[in-house]
Amino acid sequence: MTSNSSKIRQLSKSSLFTDSTLFQKSELSNGALLVTEKIDHVRSVSLGAWVKTGSRHEAPGENGVSHFVEHMLFKGTRKRSAFDIAHAIESVGGGLNAFTGKELTCYYAHILDENLPLAVDVLTDMLIDSRFLQEEFEKEKQVILEEIDDANEVPEDKIHDYFFADLFEDHPLAQPILGSSDSVHALQNQQLKDFVARTYRPDSFVFAAAGNVDHDQLAALLDAALPNAKPGLNGEQTHTATLSRKRKARIYNEKSLLSHLCIGSHLLHFADKRKYAALILNTLIGGGMSSRLFQSVREKHALCYNIYSYLEFFSDTGIFCIYAGADKEKSNFAHDLIARELETIRMNGISVDELEATKSQFKGNLMLGLEDTYSRMNRIAKMEIYLQNYYSLDQVLDGISKVSLSDIQNVAEIMLHPDGLVTSILCSNIQTEEEAG
Repeated sequence: MTSNSSKIRQLSKSSLFTDSTLFQKSELSNGALLVTEKIDHVRSVSLGAWVKTGSRHEAPGENGVSHFVEHMLFKGTRKRSAFDIAHAIESVGGGLNAFTGKELTCYYAHILDENLPLAVDVLTDMLIDSRFLQEEFEKEKQVILEEIDDANEVPEDKIHDYFFADLFEDHPLAQPILGSSDSVHALQNQQLKDFVARTYRPDSFVFAAAGNVDHDQLAALLDAALPNAKPGLNGEQTHTATLSRKRKARIYNEKSLLSHLCIGSHLLHFADKRKYAALILNTLIGGGMSSRLFQSVREKHALCYNIYSYLEFFSDTGIFCIYAGADKEKSNFAHDLIARELETIRMNGISVDELEATKSQFKGNLMLGLEDTYSRMNRIAKMEIYLQNYYSLDQVLDGISKVSLSDIQNVAEIMLHPDGLVTSILCSNIQTEEEAG
């Protein structure tokens, strides 16, 4: 294996004292980026190959193509069959998986540190030398159609796709990641090949590794395995549309034992400095059994079993969403109670004690969530992709500590104002479809 390590540029190196990790960043000779976080006390490495493309980058008529490509990269290369790809990692006790999102696709392996060269070989082989055989394409299309059918059988999953569609309307973020049965049926193998040629380029790759990893060794392995970048389009190109904030509600009349509700709004983008305040407010609203909504809607009024809220941040926007599954006869009451609770927070704010308690909860959740190498890998990859910077855990905890009551109030006005709330409801035996402007 020939190394081009002399062409690798080290961009950053930072030693952190609280969590005993070493962060390093390099640009490979072909334009791909590598970020690593060394954790000496583990014997494993999580290695992720991130591609800056997802369902929002799909052109009209190809919804579902990014997810389809993800599947096809496991179906064989010129030197490995589908079985060989899986067996190579599993035979040494490791795991290999992938996911597609709205803006990103990630292929990742969790392996012992001694098997890192094998993981690099398998992942780069998948990325640059997958065959896209017609026979495999036809078989995998049936698998994905089954996956879509399975998802459609779960109303709690389906309502979130409806919510995105209602919230984003004609914006590309409205497109479901899996695509629809119709859009996937219509896809042709050549469309997948064209999509890969357009988006799967070394200069749109970010490799991230966390664990007992030698940064320079990994950089040399990747640099030798990847081809030179070619000029042209890459996955960072985005089809955009104007976002509109307006109050609306829509009811989907579909078979379901419960009434499934999503209520939420547009929010901040990933790099917005107000993100910490939004995360704290979300934790207080629906981030656990002690949250406002869980205590009010479930514990006090017994209107539902499952209720929670979450945030999702993208490159240029974000979302706040509350989900609740309620008995049909109780769904209107549950919706009204949620709306009243949100308005109470927006108008009256929260107490100092609530703020400090929620900060403590969020900090604990954050630190506990970073005790495995996959979470660490995920974190440093997204920081590079969205921030082009690295923030230590200490820096993040300090940012959370500095959130004030006025910060919470300012974010609440964005997240919770009734004029910007969108409601999506999936429930059977509804006679009319309602839209409120």
